Amino acid sequence: MKTEATRMGQGIQEGVGRNPANTEVRVEADAGAHSWTNAEPNTLMEQVLERPNLMCAYQRVVSNKGAAGVDQMPVTALKGHLQQHWPALRERLLAGDYHPQPVRRVSIPKPQGGERILGIPTVQDRLIQQALHQMLSPMLDPTFSEHSYGFRPGRSAHQAVKAMQRHINDGHRWVVDLDLAQFFDRVNHDVLMSLLARHITDRRILTLIRRYLQAGMLEGGVVNPRQQGAPQGGPLSPLLSNVLLTELDRELEQRGHRFCRYADDCNIYVRSRRAGERTMTSITHFLETRLCLKVNTAKSAVDRPWRRSFLGYSVSWHKQVRLRVAPKSLKTYMAKLRPLLKRSRGQSLTTTIRKLNPVLRGWANYYRLTASKRSVEALDGWIRRRLRLILWQQWKRTRTRARNLIRLGLPEMRAWRSATNGRGPWWNSGASHMNAALPKRVFDRLSLVSLVDTMKRLQSQP
Repeated sequence: MKTEATRMGQGIQEGVGRNPANTEVRVEADAGAHSWTNAEPNTLMEQVLERPNLMCAYQRVVSNKGAAGVDQMPVTALKGHLQQHWPALRERLLAGDYHPQPVRRVSIPKPQGGERILGIPTVQDRLIQQALHQMLSPMLDPTFSEHSYGFRPGRSAHQAVKAMQRHINDGHRWVVDLDLAQFFDRVNHDVLMSLLARHITDRRILTLIRRYLQAGMLEGGVVNPRQQGAPQGGPLSPLLSNVLLTELDRELEQRGHRFCRYADDCNIYVRSRRAGERTMTSITHFLETRLCLKVNTAKSAVDRPWRRSFLGYSVSWHKQVRLRVAPKSLKTYMAKLRPLLKRSRGQSLTTTIRKLNPVLRGWANYYRLTASKRSVEALDGWIRRRLRLILWQQWKRTRTRARNLIRLGLPEMRAWRSATNGRGPWWNSGASHMNAALPKRVFDRLSLVSLVDTMKRLQSQP
């Protein structure tokens, strides 16, 4: 049976021949990885447009789904569009005459407050950006710092968090917590393009990337031109951010600093407050003068690491620090769960738990490194209390409440006394009678994911 990507190939195979430079390119469709040997200066665009690379890019774009851009074309219409327009589109790309369409402005709330502005490219531009990313990433990634963990193959947030823990345990118990103000909106195009030109010699690729950076943003029916910034939303943005911030990494390495960077989150670990304050001043000057970026002084600080957070984690104050969930991350997660639980009052508890479980599993998997269980146990208890609250409100009448408490094993006299206590729903959801009637083992039988149990199981795995 033909896959969607194979059928798409019928539309792009015309005009997409073999590698004209006779260079060796190996493409793995599942990972987008490439092996390069003897690449010649002006053949990179041809290799980007090779059929295997495009097939892989198409698979990625289709599997990621995503919203439509300014042309309102959904991902499902991409195959037919390419079958009709690909030969002409390819010729424009090879000639260096292709101009991307504007991006669609979308704002989403940040967990800490405020808004994050996304620029959603059209599906066609997402395909081209993904094809570029698959070729450029293997070229550029080896030039990045070993202390950079964000948006890189084989690297993860967990590795960054473990590196943070090592630096602190090695005696660097002060942190310079840098927060870059609106990083993706302030990327200087000239600085970024000069860095890319060190590694890319095909002028068509450089011109195309600059056009993507300068593509306007559609807001309120008006396209606003862009002189700086690399809006989040396209496949190229994370890679371009690493290219720019590698300059920061090299500066920190040259100075001999211990640090961890994940995208635009960067923490530097030093041995004293005085050293931290000197580092904060000098690195702020470097960022603003060399990279044309701005440090958010209100959110940046020199402080003890157990009073700050990094990628949602914090640490204990012990001599050998242990990882824990940052308090702010717990509050953010509880705020995310509240709407899910509030919308569940008109449905069965089984349905509510089925919708809740994927969210709980994802959280437990991300925070499985934490060694402090107290906050996780408290969160588990809070979730069960919210579910008891839903049941108490669904029961409504005194007689129904008493009958259900008896059915769940409470003595008749205690059940009636509890049902008629006159207290509010939240008080009753945490009272002893509801805990006795609906203990943890009842929720285990209903297949509710226990954060503590799930994290314990994940930690025991190799």
